[in-house]
Amino acid sequence: MPPAQVALYSLDVHPYAPLNVTVTTPRIELRGATDDLLEELVPLVRAGQADADPPPFDDPMSLYESDPDTRVQKWLQAIWRGRGRVASDFWRLNLVVLIDGQAVGIQDIIGSDFDTYGTVTTFSWLAADFRGRGLGREMREAALHLSFDGFGAAEAASDAFLDNAGSNRVSETLGYERNGTDWDTRRGEPALIQRWRITREQWLPRRRDDVALSGVEACRQTFQATS
Repeated sequence: MPPAQVALYSLDVHPYAPLNVTVTTPRIELRGATDDLLEELVPLVRAGQADADPPPFDDPMSLYESDPDTRVQKWLQAIWRGRGRVASDFWRLNLVVLIDGQAVGIQDIIGSDFDTYGTVTTFSWLAADFRGRGLGREMREAALHLSFDGFGAAEAASDAFLDNAGSNRVSETLGYERNGTDWDTRRGEPALIQRWRITREQWLPRRRDDVALSGVEACRQTFQATS
């Protein structure tokens, strides 16, 4: 009788490395956006909890869809497409934000021309019921720690419409420098965007010592090996 086969992966380890990334701070956890975690966010997306007033996202944006079911379907499709569009010069890591184990938002890190310039940009949304508690800043700090300490980024960028006071305040508080403005559209209307940047050297004096990373090296290898 042949010996019993040993499972290659434990039940809590996903075979696709980017889905195993975790970033833990005293207040939140960022975890690779598995389908199970995305399913936990579906009620928030369906209820419009990702949106805000004034509108925070540029076009096109699935989260602006008026029909709740269409909104959920297009949002999921966009994330699934992003999983498949991975190369050493472009990747997007979707991370679900958890508070006490509850999924409450998304924090993404996007490596654009990363293999050449080492630059990343961030994107996030937090459910409306959890805003105003300083969690947006905590999410961004966790993303910067993963970007600089985990992925070895040289620079991180962010942008927000001029009237997105919360996002712009987070960037300014964390030491980003203003990097000009540009025009974009949201829901078909033009509006000015404030661009921000922070280098590794600017971040290092602000580096926190209470942020833990897991699963990063295998994720880096996946991004670097894919073309």
